[in-house]
Amino acid sequence: MAAIAVLAAASWPMQASAATAESKFFAAERCYQQLRHNAAQQKYRDRWLRCINKYLSVHKHAPRGKWASAGLYHAGVLYAELYKRSYFSGDKKEALDLFDRVIRGYPRSSYRHKSIQAKKDLLQGVVKNNAVSQSASARTLYKRAQANNQRLQKKPALKKYRDQWLKCIQNYQDAYQADPQGPLAAASLFGVARSYDELHHFSRRDSDRQQAQTYYRKIIEDFTDSAYTDKARAALPDEAEYAKAADDSTDLIAQVISEASVDRAATDDNQQAASSGEPAQVHGLRFWSNPRYTRVVIDADRDTIFTYRELREDPSIGKPQRIYIDVHNSRLGRNLQKIVPINDDLLSDARAGQYTKDIVRVVVDIKSFKTFKIFSLKNPFRVVLDVWGIDTESTAGTMPQPDLHGKKLPPSAIVKQLALGVRRVVIDPGHGGKDYGAPGYQKGIHEKKVVLQIAKQLKQMIKDQLKCDVVLTRSTDKYLSLEERTAIANTQNADLFISIHTNASRDRRAYGMETYILNLATDDEAIRVAAMENATSAKNISDLDSILEDLMKNAKVNESTRLGSYVQQAMSTRLKKKFKSIRNKGIKQAPFYVLLGADMPSILVETAFISNPRECKRLLSKNYQKQVCQGIVDGIKRYIQETNPTALRPITVENGRS
Repeated sequence: MAAIAVLAAASWPMQASAATAESKFFAAERCYQQLRHNAAQQKYRDRWLRCINKYLSVHKHAPRGKWASAGLYHAGVLYAELYKRSYFSGDKKEALDLFDRVIRGYPRSSYRHKSIQAKKDLLQGVVKNNAVSQSASARTLYKRAQANNQRLQKKPALKKYRDQWLKCIQNYQDAYQADPQGPLAAASLFGVARSYDELHHFSRRDSDRQQAQTYYRKIIEDFTDSAYTDKARAALPDEAEYAKAADDSTDLIAQVISEASVDRAATDDNQQAASSGEPAQVHGLRFWSNPRYTRVVIDADRDTIFTYRELREDPSIGKPQRIYIDVHNSRLGRNLQKIVPINDDLLSDARAGQYTKDIVRVVVDIKSFKTFKIFSLKNPFRVVLDVWGIDTESTAGTMPQPDLHGKKLPPSAIVKQLALGVRRVVIDPGHGGKDYGAPGYQKGIHEKKVVLQIAKQLKQMIKDQLKCDVVLTRSTDKYLSLEERTAIANTQNADLFISIHTNASRDRRAYGMETYILNLATDDEAIRVAAMENATSAKNISDLDSILEDLMKNAKVNESTRLGSYVQQAMSTRLKKKFKSIRNKGIKQAPFYVLLGADMPSILVETAFISNPRECKRLLSKNYQKQVCQGIVDGIKRYIQETNPTALRPITVENGRS
């Protein structure tokens, strides 16, 4: 009997594991079914990766379980589906690798044969866009591609959005595939190549440049008698000539870097389109930095478009590695500081000059870096460059400085903070200075004052209860731009970033609290809130969706979601014990400027509706503020405990006890 009990106990973990793996698989299936029936969401990369990661978690949970091969196979299928839309060779490689893992690692699984066939189909190019009608003629498809390309060329504002270029590329590919040996085949391939070439000047992705060159070479090899063969040869870059061209100009900024002829050709349409209308004035260069991160911001007084490019170091002519950003249809401001020394571990300086009569060029000299991202924000228009150092990930978990703000930490505090994994929290009281935020129901009450009171109280409670270092982005009634707040969190090496706000609505009956993370907007209400906090329009929020695809790769989405969920739940629990009519509006997603580019788990908390009579009164109450703060602290504490279950237990240290 005892043996049976022992055997049952031993088999229980396997049964529990299998059951959990099964539930994870069907959760992934639900994710994919929702995506498959939502065409609007299919154009966003993070939606595909979310479902892929769910399938991969099945294998990770039980690598030798009966569901493991299914998880890997379906993750491969989704990568193949993603490849149809992204055209990234990396997605194709991921799919092939996953199919190979099933073939090699699970020889008895029924998914082995499926993986062999899926791999064969992918290598033979069988995977095609299901939306393309196979019966449509090449001529009809080519005309459609030309029309889409002309529409894109006439609207320069669309050129910075990747999905617009990929749509154009897909149209040309469809035309080629309809008749690969026909009279329009070479023209269709040239349309693909040229579109990738132009896209590269906006995206800076090597994969786009390589795709363009691959298609140019295919034209040269397969269509020797075509008029497009000479065009393809002319479009392929000559690195030696490019290096020479970079040293020919006598302009101050052009001496630092000059565009190659191919780069000028690709942006002629942009420059012509951007030259129409009143030019923007570039009036500011700002930066924030620490040894592993730098943010540079270019300020302009009106909306325009920009392009950028990275150039390698050229020791032969004494040129460092550098990035240039061209702001089109623009002029240098009269009082602009043209050379801004940075001199941190990543960048030397930023320089601005009038490159042509209607282009301001900003050149950033690089010492070293791991990666960088560039995006623009509106109201007012500015271009943001984020640069991360090589040791971005390796610095996580390193020993905190023993001397913070002139106070030496005792060994017990240092050990506890290391155990927590959360050493420093940056709290951002929204708005401030000339930015009053939302007006309260009561006359003379504004968001900026209330959230500062809450943030100060929250700072003290986190320090007292969690023993973390806490930094406020502002401790007085001071104006900070939204991009400056994130830069403070990054340069302070924060482990968590919490932005505090109050909500508002034209409907005075609206009430409740909600917590947001950075992502694409989930509904119209989320768009409204993000537009209000970003001080911009709902249309600009929708435009930002296209920019987020690249930025979300660095965002700690899963960690932010977990932190936000715990904070929202804890606030609701706390407030419901003390107050009536508390509405938990849940955790939501929206593209908030203040969270863009944050290195750490980040959330934005809407504590209540300041426009609601009852909640405005409560927001002025010290007791309500205290309960909100305690809820946030409880949520952070739960997040810490889940990250490291032993984090908040007493820790014995040398020469004493904590």
